[in-house]
Amino acid sequence: MSDARPWEGRRIHLVGIGGAGMSGWARVAVQLGATVSGSDRADSPALEKLRALGIVVHVGHDAANVPAGADVFVSTAIPADNPERVARAQPRAELLRELTALKRVIAIAGAHGKTTTSSMAAHALLGAGTAPGYLIGGALRSTGENADWGAGEWLVVEADESDKSMLALSTDVAVVLNVELDHHATYASLAQLGAAFDAFRAGATQAVVVAPELARDPGDVVFAPEELVLEPGGSRFTWRGHEVHLTVPGAHNARNAAAALEACRLAGADEAALVAALATFSGAGRRFERLGETASGALVVDDYAHHPTEVAATIAAARSLQPRRLVACFQPHLFSRTQELHREFGAALAAADVAVVLDVYPARERAEDFPGVSGRLIAEAAADAADGRTVFWLPTLEDAERVLAPRLRAGDVVLVLGAGDVDRLGRALVG
Repeated sequence: MSDARPWEGRRIHLVGIGGAGMSGWARVAVQLGATVSGSDRADSPALEKLRALGIVVHVGHDAANVPAGADVFVSTAIPADNPERVARAQPRAELLRELTALKRVIAIAGAHGKTTTSSMAAHALLGAGTAPGYLIGGALRSTGENADWGAGEWLVVEADESDKSMLALSTDVAVVLNVELDHHATYASLAQLGAAFDAFRAGATQAVVVAPELARDPGDVVFAPEELVLEPGGSRFTWRGHEVHLTVPGAHNARNAAAALEACRLAGADEAALVAALATFSGAGRRFERLGETASGALVVDDYAHHPTEVAATIAAARSLQPRRLVACFQPHLFSRTQELHREFGAALAAADVAVVLDVYPARERAEDFPGVSGRLIAEAAADAADGRTVFWLPTLEDAERVLAPRLRAGDVVLVLGAGDVDRLGRALVG
């Protein structure tokens, strides 16, 4: 077994392999020498990319899909009665624990901004010539991949609090962007969530990087953009005496960039090289991703925002593009989140000139377990807060396309927002 391919001869099977995280872990497992297989409930472009790597991917779940002797890892989205949950199956966090034990790790956590900040850190380190590995929940636009093992000593990891898998990481530099209750099925209170983030911080062996409002220990490294100026479609600010230019919009992205820069500095990268690299950062997949224009000339932007704070930040960032009208089309994600936060979602969406609300994308939840909960709750809350501005309740993607397409005009900016499949609507509008 060579050092370059430490998993040579190992068999790994991933249940839920098409997910944003698991698909990347499958890619790096192949790079480490493992023979990888997996399954998912439906075919997708992500599965096609995995097949191109020589991974055997099954559509649908069956116990016969699991190779003899394989180490089996299961996504959190997989129900308990899945036939591939064999006796030796382990949660996905265990695979992440193994991967992060092989390199020095920058782990980026927080309720919001994890994917973008992880992408910024990976992009900056690549530009600085350090050849990092990365495991991110969205595609890094500069490489087209959500994961790569890299030749360097550092690994950038998006640390997920939704299933507490961030606590499985072997972490050198821990970054905490923000702390806000989002996953109500995992945490009963903000205090529980805070305790999880405290445990994540405690696991860092080198440094903890935090927003100023979260600093509590003398050794905490604080990030904040200084002298911030928001510009159309981007921003500029000062960091450690360097002028930083970004081509992704919004104050929240300037904060993300400052966090990424601090983490990369602690990894030993050259500051000037990091700043120069960030100037070429164009974003991460499904994070303020410009899909194109409609036939009538409206710009369509896709964003993964699925919490009120994220929706509000994305709408504010879109205002920097100075649209004729800002149309926000939101697909709620999870019944539990909709039930708890529908008023806050409505208030955030009311900042758009036109708000469109679709029905809930259920993901791992069932509608029958949440009677009376639908996207209509958010639409009603948005109408209450919109001060007479237009709010549409359009349950399906097809409904939204039918109503929106003839109403869009040149100069409009259309945001399609949510963690489900609302990007299909954006691509349909572009045509």
